[in-house]
Amino acid sequence: MKTAKTIAIAIPKGGVGKTTTAVNLAASLAVFEKRTLLIDTDPFGACSLSLGYTKEKTKGGLYEVFNFVYAMNQVIHRTELAFLDFIPTNVRTDVQEERLARLSENRTMLKNTLRAVLPHYDYIIIDTPPVLRGMTTNALTCADSVLIPLKPGHFSLEALDKLFKFLEWVHEAANRNLVVEGILQTMYEPKTKVTEITDRELQLRFRKHQFRTIIPKNTSLTEASFYGRPSVLFNAQSKGSLAYLALAEELIQKHQAQAQAEIPQDIQEKTA
Repeated sequence: MKTAKTIAIAIPKGGVGKTTTAVNLAASLAVFEKRTLLIDTDPFGACSLSLGYTKEKTKGGLYEVFNFVYAMNQVIHRTELAFLDFIPTNVRTDVQEERLARLSENRTMLKNTLRAVLPHYDYIIIDTPPVLRGMTTNALTCADSVLIPLKPGHFSLEALDKLFKFLEWVHEAANRNLVVEGILQTMYEPKTKVTEITDRELQLRFRKHQFRTIIPKNTSLTEASFYGRPSVLFNAQSKGSLAYLALAEELIQKHQAQAQAEIPQDIQEKTA
């Protein structure tokens, strides 16, 4: 049975565009009519705000699923895009956040609860908090791949090193099938010293993992979140929107090529 391609968005640093990437990549995949589910595992709930889901509009989320109040399919929220669904964290108090942290010590919780909805989607995008334990480990345990957003800068490169070391542990202990989908440069400002140094370091050490697409620094992406909409619905012609659409297209083409390569040659010839 065909199941969704599950991609975790992760790096142990805030302010690099994790949520912006999760929301706008998921929305862009939906624009290409890929059935997409966005899952927010960060207790802060930034994905909810970026999609216009206030507490009053939220009917449940991962917190209820992990506490066996609801099943996964009961906390799916529809969005303005026909092909995009959303599951919030729905953590509303410090007590709930602490309980979710304890529950997420079981790194297979998300993997086990996600199985029921996998066949209904082409892509599942998981936004994670800026730490590596707990919900991030859950996300990496159930994901096929990890997409790493990276804002140019020294601290981002340090976080990248930390993540790759952690991924080695995840690969050995929790998910032997996990691969790096790619490193995505975000908030990119060309012709600055910081960007030049970051580009050089990435070329030297992580060249094979870099996406062709680069996300520019763009005020429209920030403004869209204030209005509770993905950028493609706020300003489809902005540089940020076009960049995330290009990223979605790059991913789709890559995965189609991988799927084609897995088909035996004799079957390819028969279906040609």
